[in-house]
Amino acid sequence: MSLFSVEETKDKWKQQVGKAKLVWGKLTEDELLATEGRQEKLAGLVQERYAVTRDEAEKQVKEFFSKN
Repeated sequence: MSLFSVEETKDKWKQQVGKAKLVWGKLTEDELLATEGRQEKLAGLVQERYAVTRDEAEKQVKEFFSKN
């Protein structure tokens, strides 16, 4: 992944944080921004905060990204 596409991903993620906050209200905006749109980081947060399995957290994150 080029540096440009990494920055592009971060910018797109900043636009999606509001939607993510609606889905995962227990996560703070700062926590969501810190994931930088990385699915594995977000899944870890979802797993921890919502006490779900890793598979369930990854499923939720994949569904979110496929819709947005």
